[in-house]
Amino acid sequence: MAKMNMAARSGLAAARELRAVMQGKVVLPGEDAYRAAIQGRILRAGEDGYSRARKIWNGAIDHYPALFALCETVEDVQAAIGAARRHGLALSVRGGGYDWAGRALCHGGMVIDLSAMRSVTIDPAAGIATVAGGATGSDLAAAAAPHGLAAVTGTIGGIGIAGLTLGGGYGPLSGRCGLALDNLLEAEMVLADGGRTTADATENADLFWALRGGGGNFGVVASMRVRLHAPGTVLAGLITFPWPEAEAVLRGYAEIMATAPDELTVQAGMLPGVDGEPMVYLAPAWSGEPAGGQRFMAALQRLGSPAVSQIGFMSIAELLGRFDAHLAGGRNYAIRTRSLPALTPRAVSAFVAAGKCRTSPHSAITIDCLRGAATRVRPDATAFGLREPHFMVGIVAAWEPAIGDGGAAHRQWARALSDRLASDALAGSHASMLGPDDQQQTAFAYGGNAARLQYLKRRFDPDGIFASAIALPARRPRGAGG
Repeated sequence: MAKMNMAARSGLAAARELRAVMQGKVVLPGEDAYRAAIQGRILRAGEDGYSRARKIWNGAIDHYPALFALCETVEDVQAAIGAARRHGLALSVRGGGYDWAGRALCHGGMVIDLSAMRSVTIDPAAGIATVAGGATGSDLAAAAAPHGLAAVTGTIGGIGIAGLTLGGGYGPLSGRCGLALDNLLEAEMVLADGGRTTADATENADLFWALRGGGGNFGVVASMRVRLHAPGTVLAGLITFPWPEAEAVLRGYAEIMATAPDELTVQAGMLPGVDGEPMVYLAPAWSGEPAGGQRFMAALQRLGSPAVSQIGFMSIAELLGRFDAHLAGGRNYAIRTRSLPALTPRAVSAFVAAGKCRTSPHSAITIDCLRGAATRVRPDATAFGLREPHFMVGIVAAWEPAIGDGGAAHRQWARALSDRLASDALAGSHASMLGPDDQQQTAFAYGGNAARLQYLKRRFDPDGIFASAIALPARRPRGAGG
């Protein structure tokens, strides 16, 4: 309680200071960058809009920040970091608010909320998008589509594109175009000392390396420039099969992906059907010549007896809405993840058993296949170290909030499947999907890049200001290469 009272007093002092800056009443000493008028707003507990600001995708997160800095400019971000540091407040950064572990909301601290900074500017001649720090995948896709262009995004449109990109970014174009982070060209940042800088392949190259996989551990990305592609319309959609066919469908899926060209990306897994019963699903996206895509769609449909088969030509912007209804915001979520070098018979059997004993009709399993262009990048070229082909499994326990239900049974369902997959999995997994209880996987998530990341964390954030970002390994794990 004493700590919370101290945080409240610090939050009040920081709020007063930020308001004074916003209203032009003071110029913060020694910081010329703060001289411009602050455009954003701040919110403290009890003020109108605080409860709304506190809501993120995962309804199970019940954090109460001391205040929100609703930033609209880079200068706002600088002022927020400066005030938080002077008043001893912990910091977190909110973009899309989709991080399942709730790292966007710093309990008792200050949230740098970028959700109002969503502008996207397209340079069609150069094939580059300039994206503000709070923009979502849907924002970027919608801006690029009229120009016949597309970015590498995730599979859910509401996810913040900055957070997705800094952590990795598996998506429908990854086989052909690499991960989202492989398409990052430049980042405009505010560092832990409040200074602004730019990081790209030539300027602050070490920082640029660390950003691509190390997430928000090194500063706040206020805007970034990303490479765009011209895939044309994509042949994509959703195919579902009855759960009794799950074993045959998943084995067939693995066989097809083993030899498929880069233009084919297929997410697989388990989703609830209209009657609440589990269905095995395939969500293919083909970005090559239409005739080749039709052949692969037919092959995927032949893996079982489709209950639903909705395949057609669409833009990336249209494609991103496929799973929004299945992974609705406001439910309670707990996620486990494993990265499998192959879908072994044992792993497939574990999926089938988990579908039969799930504890909630809303729970899901997602399987993303990392292959193609994303695997032809050297593991040490970016901080993202898992470049060998693999299947990234997301075990999504999801349940409706209910009084007295802390979700123990649902969390245990996800944990049990994760444990069953462990013997067939890589030692590490996708760092941005790992939670606070996944220290063992985090230790190996970056492969041989761990030591360099730790060094750069100390260099750019020596005081641990951005401690709420995705986890870095505490020390270099034994057996890690590089």
